[in-house]
Amino acid sequence: MTTTRRQFLVRSIQSGAALLVPAVLPGRAFAGESGRPYGIQVYAVNQAFESDPAGTFKKLRQIGFTEVECYAGGKLSAREYRRMIDDAGLVCPSTHLDFDPANLEASFETAHALGAKFAASSALRSAIDPKVSWESDFSLDEAKRTAELANRIGEAAKRAGLQYAYHNHDYEFADVGEGTSGFDFLLRETDSDLVKFEIDCGWMTFAGRRPEEYLAREPARFPMLHIKDYLAASKPAATKGPRPAMVGAELGRGTVDYRPIFAAARKAGVQHYFAEQEGPFSRMDQLDAAKIAYEYLRSVP
Repeated sequence: MTTTRRQFLVRSIQSGAALLVPAVLPGRAFAGESGRPYGIQVYAVNQAFESDPAGTFKKLRQIGFTEVECYAGGKLSAREYRRMIDDAGLVCPSTHLDFDPANLEASFETAHALGAKFAASSALRSAIDPKVSWESDFSLDEAKRTAELANRIGEAAKRAGLQYAYHNHDYEFADVGEGTSGFDFLLRETDSDLVKFEIDCGWMTFAGRRPEEYLAREPARFPMLHIKDYLAASKPAATKGPRPAMVGAELGRGTVDYRPIFAAARKAGVQHYFAEQEGPFSRMDQLDAAKIAYEYLRSVP
C-alpha cells in the first residue's frame, strides 16, 4: 500500500464519492498516564477500516486508544459508523469534512448527526481550485482565497454550533512574499475565534518548521495535533521546486523528536493528540504500526 493521505484526498474529491466517517460519542475521553488522551486518525488504519470498520474500531480500543478522528471515506452512513464507535467504547471529538463552498450547511448537518465538536478540513486546496497540483507551492493568491474561505467556513460553523479547524500539509509553508509563509499568512488573515488550526506536526516539520514555536507563539489557535513521523528526506522540503515525497515511519522510528513539541503542547493547552502515519506500510501492517504509535504516545512525557 503506497497511497499517501494526500493522494487519497485527491482521489476522493475527484471521484465525488467521499463520505464522512466516523462519529463522536458524547462524553469525554480518558487521559493516559501522560495526561494526554490517546487518539488516532482512522486514515492510519484505512485498509483494515474499509474492510471491517466495526472490528477495526474494537481493535483500536483494545490497543488502548480512547479517541479516533474520522476522515473522508467509507461506505456506510454516518449514523452506522457512530453506532460502531459507541459499541467499541471510543470517542471522536473531531471530524474531517470535504467542504463544498456552495453548500457548507450539508457538511455541518453531517457533523451534527455524528455529534462532532470540531469540523476540520483535511485540506481546502481542491475547494479553492480543483485544477491546482498538490505538489505546487502555495501562492499569495491561493493563500488569500484560502483565508477568505476559511473565515467563511468558520463563521458558518459557529452559527451551526461547531468549531472549524484548518489542517495543514507542507505546501502552506512556501514563501508567499516578503518572507512570509502561507501558513503564517493564514494565521494572520483568519479570525482567531472562528478559525483554529490542527497542526500536522509531521508535515510542518517536513517543511522545515518547528511546531513547538507556533504552539508557544499562539497557543489559543491550536486545539489539536496530528502526531506523525517520517524517514529522512532526500533534500530539505523547504527548498524551491518539486518537493521530495514524505516516506512515513512508525512513531518514534523516524526523524521527529516529539519531546519539545509535547512540552509546548501542554503549556498551550492542546486538547487532542491524534497519531497518524503516511505510507508506504512496507515494514508492517497498519494495525501493528498503530500499536507502536500507541506505545510511543504513552512513552513521551
